[in-house]
Amino acid sequence: MGTAGDEYEYRGAPVITMKQIATETGVSVSTVSLVLNNRDRGRVKSETAKAIRRTAKRLGYHPNPMARSLRTSRTGMLGFISEEVATTPYAGAIIKGAQDSASTRGYVLLTVSTDGSDREPEQIQALKRYGVDGFLYAKMYDQVVDLPSPLRSSPSVVVNALESRDRCPSIAPDEYLIGYDATRHLIESGCRRIAYIGTTQDLPAQVDRQRGYEAALHESGLSKDPGLVCKVGFNQEALDTVGALVDRASPDGFFCFNDSRSFYVYQIAAARHLSIGRDISLVGVDNHPVMAETTAPRLTTVELPHYEMGYWAARKLMDLIGDSDFSTLPWPQTRAPLPPLDAEEPTRIHCRLVVKDSARADARSR
Repeated sequence: MGTAGDEYEYRGAPVITMKQIATETGVSVSTVSLVLNNRDRGRVKSETAKAIRRTAKRLGYHPNPMARSLRTSRTGMLGFISEEVATTPYAGAIIKGAQDSASTRGYVLLTVSTDGSDREPEQIQALKRYGVDGFLYAKMYDQVVDLPSPLRSSPSVVVNALESRDRCPSIAPDEYLIGYDATRHLIESGCRRIAYIGTTQDLPAQVDRQRGYEAALHESGLSKDPGLVCKVGFNQEALDTVGALVDRASPDGFFCFNDSRSFYVYQIAAARHLSIGRDISLVGVDNHPVMAETTAPRLTTVELPHYEMGYWAARKLMDLIGDSDFSTLPWPQTRAPLPPLDAEEPTRIHCRLVVKDSARADARSR
């Protein structure tokens, strides 16, 4: 057996103990324990801590969740409650991000999908019986939610949504900047009559993306024209509405609420013999794996930060649980920048504009 606090686990390789790391670096086991449990700040010299972490990584050291559970009275499990997130191709990245984040501290994720059913309270109680240390409550799309009452007594973080009464931290895309950045890109491409193709759904994202669109127009001295805005659902009615807007207002640029609605612009452009990327420019939102990669020309789009939201939320949850001081842990390299844990709440992530071929070359050359 190892010394007190000496946590390790088998991974098909020789057991690596804190004592071995201490011997390699020439320090005490207690010093190694402080560093590997992220309690070294102000106690261990920075260079010594770096040497210990380098040695631990080189030797392949991993904490043992069971040993830590006995020491901390925690189970090392996080509950992830989703609403169809697990079965959605790109939103499933939320789970991947949360898993990667949890694993940095030896936590595992227990996931249930409620599918919007009445069984949600029952599934929450099931996770509580497993003794999870805290909860991630994730939604399919950005919306305002009430944290379920069974979660209000536990550390919780809302993912891809806004908690209506700020009962807990939340993380979601910065919808305003999505609209602003997309419209700004079209303006820099040389567009001056930019249409907004929105959704008929009553969503916070709809309101904020349109606000960002209007702010970018105003900042550039372009007038807001209600005739360049339409909100559509799906299928033939949506296609007819977009076609009527094109015939009536002759826009030279389009910002679409999502990639799905940009497909109507592709169809109308083909019917009107307009070349996307030359005659008109187009930006969508989602970076959907089908729409963004199979269209021709390829769609310029704003990528929603699903992985980043999951990663940040899990780290925030572990911080709420009081697992360790995360100030010494680096953030991973991600496609969208991760905000600090102490960012203003509700926390928003600035999404990445993925520039491809559907906007004029002017902006791509800048």
